[in-house]
Amino acid sequence: MSNRVDALIQSRVSLAPMAGITDYVLRSLVRKYSKSALITTEMINSEYLAQTLNGRSGVEILKRDENHSPISYQISGHKPHMMRQAAEFLSDYADMIDINMGCPVKKVVGGQDGCALMRNPQLAADLVKAVKDGTDKPVSVKFRLGYNADEMNYVEFGQKMQEAGAEFITIHARTRAQMYCGNADWSKIKKLTENVDIPVFANGDITSIEDAVNCLELSGAKGVAIGRGALGDPTLIGRIEHYFATGEKLPSPPLEKRFEMLRYHLDEEIKLRGENVGIKFMRKFYPYYLSGFEHAKQLRSKLVLEENYENIKNLINFQYK
Repeated sequence: MSNRVDALIQSRVSLAPMAGITDYVLRSLVRKYSKSALITTEMINSEYLAQTLNGRSGVEILKRDENHSPISYQISGHKPHMMRQAAEFLSDYADMIDINMGCPVKKVVGGQDGCALMRNPQLAADLVKAVKDGTDKPVSVKFRLGYNADEMNYVEFGQKMQEAGAEFITIHARTRAQMYCGNADWSKIKKLTENVDIPVFANGDITSIEDAVNCLELSGAKGVAIGRGALGDPTLIGRIEHYFATGEKLPSPPLEKRFEMLRYHLDEEIKLRGENVGIKFMRKFYPYYLSGFEHAKQLRSKLVLEENYENIKNLINFQYK
C-alpha cells in the first residue's frame, strides 16, 4: 500500500461525496466531530471547472479550512485533457483527487460521465492516467458493482483502474440500475478486495457503528465510506472512527443535540450562501435531522414552506422546548 494513501485513510472511515450535499458546511460539521476521517467534496464537473472557474479562488465548491485535511476533491468527466486540467487546478486544494465513476443520475450517465464509464473501461483507464499526469497527489476512483445486474464487472474494472495508476478505491455496493433502492450487497465487495492490491472502502447503507463492523466483515474492505448515514447525524463518522480506534461505542446524539446541530447547520449555510438561498438549500436536510419524535412530520411540513429565518428559528426552538 502506498504510504501516502495510508496516511490519508488511517481512520478507516470517510465522508462519501454527495452532489449538492457534501458542501463546505457539511464537511466542516463532520470535521468538528472527527479529527482524521477522510472527507470528500461533492462532485465537481471537470468541464465546468475549466470553463467557469478558470482559476478563481474562494468559490464555494472549492472552499476548505486548514483543518479539513485529509480531504479528497472529486471530479467527473469523460475528456482526458479536461480531467487533467481539473486535477492540475485542484492540486492546490486537495490531499487526494477522486474520479467519479459511480454516479447513477440520468443526466450524468447520459453525458458519458459517472457510472457510464463502467461500460467503457479503456476510457476510464485513460482518465486515471490523465489525472495522474495532472497531479502529484494520490488518485482514487469511486464506482459501483456495475451498470446493471447483467454487467457486474466491478472486479475486472477495479483491476484495470489499479493498472492505470489508481491508488485507492471506494465502491458503492449497488448497480447503476438500482440507483439507491434495494439493499447494498456488501458481501459482493469481497471479490474486489481479494483481487486488487490497493485499499478499498465499502459504501452503501452504513448508518451505524454496527453496520460499519458488519460491512467490514462481509466485504473484507479496509474501511467504510459514509454517505446518507451522516445526514442528520454529523457525529456518525467520528463515532465510527472512535470505535475503530478504541473499541468504545459512543452513543448517538440525543434529540437536543440534533436540534443544536440543525440550528448550527442552518446558520452556517446562511453565512455561506445568504439568507434566501441558505434557507432553501437547508430544506433537503430537515427530514434527516427531524425524525423519530412526536409531530416530526408536521414540523418538517411547516419548515419546508417557511422562508423567514426568525420563523424557522421559532419553530425549531418551540418544538425543542
